[in-house]
Amino acid sequence: MGNVMGGKTVEELSSTECHQWYKKFMNECPSGQLTLHEFRHFFGLKNLSPTANEYVEQMFETFDFNKDGHIDFMEYVAALSLVLKGKVEQKLRWYFKLYDVDGNGCIDRGELLTIIQAIRAINPCNDSTMTAEEFTDMVFTKIDINGDGELSLEEFMEGVQKDEMLLDTLTRSLDLTHIVRMIQDEEQDKDEVDEEAG
Repeated sequence: MGNVMGGKTVEELSSTECHQWYKKFMNECPSGQLTLHEFRHFFGLKNLSPTANEYVEQMFETFDFNKDGHIDFMEYVAALSLVLKGKVEQKLRWYFKLYDVDGNGCIDRGELLTIIQAIRAINPCNDSTMTAEEFTDMVFTKIDINGDGELSLEEFMEGVQKDEMLLDTLTRSLDLTHIVRMIQDEEQDKDEVDEEAG
């Protein structure tokens, strides 16, 4: 697939970021092929509810761009790059793919509700006043234009981009900067220990 994945080139990342991500990736996954089990361990996703587990599996599958059952370093960088630096439209396309659990090209209420519940289990939003059910209902009320109980990619993309609150909520719920900070902090700690030892 070359150096371009999900519309993002590896060259757009700083060399420091790539180096940190590579060290973390190879430290956690010396084979260079991250499995689902290693993916959970890598991001510290332990003792999750069945719903949260389904979400993690779905996230793993959307990051496994070539569908070989593993995430290699290029897929890992592309995924982090998309989530952290991708343009709004790129992120929304990825969110849609993540929410479309059965891969039929539409998101139904059940799929959205399951994913929202799982996201909240992994990455709780402290300021959320709505239940997952209320949030799901609000999304469908606002952006299911034809009222068929399913969101097409077009409805999702258009509806979310027109609604600042929805866009902000979805972006915050899938904010992985705390994971990147954890990777950077770990590498900084290791570098300081290496300097002291050297």
